[in-house]
Amino acid sequence: MNIISIAKEYMIVHGNPTQWGADYPGEEVLKSDIMNNNSYVIMDNGRIVGTFTFIMGDEPTYQIIKNGEWHYDKAYGTIHRLASNGISKGVARACFEYCQNLIDYIRIDTHKDNISMQEAVEKFGFQICGNIYVEDGSERIAYDKIRGQVS
Repeated sequence: MNIISIAKEYMIVHGNPTQWGADYPGEEVLKSDIMNNNSYVIMDNGRIVGTFTFIMGDEPTYQIIKNGEWHYDKAYGTIHRLASNGISKGVARACFEYCQNLIDYIRIDTHKDNISMQEAVEKFGFQICGNIYVEDGSERIAYDKIRGQVS
């Protein structure tokens, strides 16, 4: 929860106050991720420096995509709730590489105001696919990447 709090503060300071808001992701969401074996941490010298959720299989909010389309129609994993301690470098890359070693096709989405995440996914080689809408109806930019794309 400490890393999630740091990430929330970072988002607010960098012009993205609404992607997660005050209550998301709360302890119940994170506990559910852990119970479903979808929660991961990134370690550096014995310290947790990042966390993310990785879910194999269909993501319900990805069933409808506007202003574009997914580049592939195949089994995929989805990255959610990627957060770092704000100090350690390479947390996003470590997450992306780990997930790409589990399955060759990955999808991810982020808020239009989350410039840091957009830069990270694009630097790694994710391609913009269009827009999806999360449970509360807010829009996200959708990306995908298949192993072998230049990163």
